[in-house]
Amino acid sequence: MAKKKGKVKKAARAVRKAGTKKPAMRKKGVAKKAATRKVALAKKTVAKKAAVKKAPAKKVTAKRAITRKPAVQQATPSSPPKISPNRMSWLDAEARTPIIDLYAQQLDSFIATIADGKVDESEVQSQEARLVQLMQEIEPQLDDAMHEKVTRLLCELTAYDIMQVLHTMQQAQPHGTFQG
Repeated sequence: MAKKKGKVKKAARAVRKAGTKKPAMRKKGVAKKAATRKVALAKKTVAKKAAVKKAPAKKVTAKRAITRKPAVQQATPSSPPKISPNRMSWLDAEARTPIIDLYAQQLDSFIATIADGKVDESEVQSQEARLVQLMQEIEPQLDDAMHEKVTRLLCELTAYDIMQVLHTMQQAQPHGTFQG
């Protein structure tokens, strides 16, 4: 059973005779003992609380440790990545919009494909081969965290491009219906 916490017991009072004064020294001594007891009790309580806080945590069982996914360790760079002043930004600094499509339109392969106004099967296959080659070169260089971010970036960019093409096609369609 747990001990009940009670009030601190006070020192016994001396019985005095009627008309006599209690010596001042004795009164101070009793008060001093009571104060000392309270301080000692407070110190014990604080010590117990500190001991509870410092108690070591229970070890995780081996079964639980095996079923957990390993934590992704992020490489801590010793220095920040070097950024060249000639680096092409992915975003327009003022409008905060992607400008990757402007870079894509300046690619020699893109200009050659669009020059005749048609995109044939061989041109699509050539572009796919360039894309696969770059992915195979870059993917092994990424740690898990960066790989996840770049994957999300590529997916968002692809979705953005598809939406942009569909929007452009819808805007090019005539808005009225033919009544003949």
